[in-house]
Amino acid sequence: MRRSPLAVVFVTVVIDLVGFGIVLPLLPFYAEELGASPTAVGLLVAVYSLTQFVFAPVWGRLSDRHGRRPFLLLGLFGSGLSYLVFAFAQNLAWLFASRILAGLMGANVAVAQAYIADSTEARDRARGMGLIGAAFGLGFILGPAIAGVTYHVWGYTAPGLAAAALCFGNAVAAWRALPESLSQERRARAERRWGPVDRLRAMAEAWRRPALRPVLALFFVGTMVFAVFTTTFPLLLERRLALDARHAAYFLAYAGLVMALVQGRCIGPLARRFGEPRLLVWGTGLLVLGYAAAPLVRSGLGVAVLILPIAVGTGVTNPSLASLASQVADPTEQGQVLGVSQSLSSLGRVVGPTWGGWVFDVGGQGAPYVLSAAWMVVALGLALRLSRRLRERAPVAPSPHDRSRAERVEA
Repeated sequence: MRRSPLAVVFVTVVIDLVGFGIVLPLLPFYAEELGASPTAVGLLVAVYSLTQFVFAPVWGRLSDRHGRRPFLLLGLFGSGLSYLVFAFAQNLAWLFASRILAGLMGANVAVAQAYIADSTEARDRARGMGLIGAAFGLGFILGPAIAGVTYHVWGYTAPGLAAAALCFGNAVAAWRALPESLSQERRARAERRWGPVDRLRAMAEAWRRPALRPVLALFFVGTMVFAVFTTTFPLLLERRLALDARHAAYFLAYAGLVMALVQGRCIGPLARRFGEPRLLVWGTGLLVLGYAAAPLVRSGLGVAVLILPIAVGTGVTNPSLASLASQVADPTEQGQVLGVSQSLSSLGRVVGPTWGGWVFDVGGQGAPYVLSAAWMVVALGLALRLSRRLRERAPVAPSPHDRSRAERVEA
C-alpha cells in the first residue's frame, strides 16, 4: 500500500467531510427557523444527494480519463463556496441553493475511492476503503462538535464560515501535496465518451452483472435507511426529548467516533480474518436491531445506547461493500463502477430523507424507524444470499493466524 499518497487523500477527505459534518446536525433546525416542515426538511436533505446522484458517475468517469487529482481539488474549492452560501442564507431558496452546490461538488467521493483503488493491492482494498469510511467517521466527530461550539458564537453563520475556511485551506494544501495516482497508460485506455445516455448505460451494465447486482442493491438500501436516521434524528430529539441543535451535534459526534474507530482500526483485520461477505451479514444484522429499537428511546442514555449498533453496523458494512464493488470491477473502470455505486448511494439519500420526513410528518415519531428496520431485514436477506454465493464460488483463504496454526500442527 502506498502510504504517503493515501495519507494525503485521507486528510483531504477528512477535512472536506468535517464541513459536511458541521452542516448536518444544524440543517433541520435552520430550515425550521426559515419555515420548513419535516417534509420540507427531508426535501432539503434530499436535493443535496439528488445532485450527487446525477454527477457522481460523471466525476468518476472523467477521473478515469483525466486523472483523480484535478477533480478532487475542484470538489474542495466548490464545497467551500457552498458553505459560504449556507452561512449567509436568509430564506429557504438560498438554503436549497447551498445544498445543490454542495451536492455537485461533493460528488467526487467516487474519485477519492478510485484514488484508493489505484493505490492499493486487492488484499488491502478493504483497509484502503476503510480509510474513506474512517474519514466519514471523523467528519461526524469533528464536524458536529465544531457546529455545537460555533453555533453559540454567531448563530448559523459561524458554523458555515468555519466549514468554508476548512475546505479552502484543505484545497490549497491538497494542491501542494496530493500527487496523481492514475498513470497516463491507464488514462489512455479509458473510454472517452460520457454523456447522459452513457451514464444510464453504465448503470444498466453494472446492474446486469450477477456478482455486482446485490452489492449495488445493498449500497442503495443501506444508505437510504441511514439517511432516514440522520434526517429525522434531530427532529426526534427535539420533539421527544426537548433537545436542541447543540445536543444533536454532540450525539452525531459520538456516532462518528464509533464509526471512525470501527473503520479506521478494526475493518482491515476483521476483513482479513473473516472476509467482507461475513462482515456484511454481521453489520446488517446490527442495523436491524438498532433501527428496531429507535421508537423505544425515552432518555439521553437510551439515545447513546441506540447509536452503538447503528454506528458499528454502518462502520462495518460500508467499506465491505466498497471493497467488493472495486474487486468485481476491471482496473480500467473502477472509477466508473464506484461512481455508479455512489450514484445509487446518493439515490438512497434522495429517497430516504424524502419519505422519512413525510412519514415523520404523517405517521408519528417512531414510524420512520419501524419502516427502516423492515428495509434492513430485506437487506439482511440480500447479504446472506450474497455471502453464500461468494463462499460457493471462491472459498475464503485461511487467515495468517489459521496458516501459522496449521504450520505448527504439521511441524
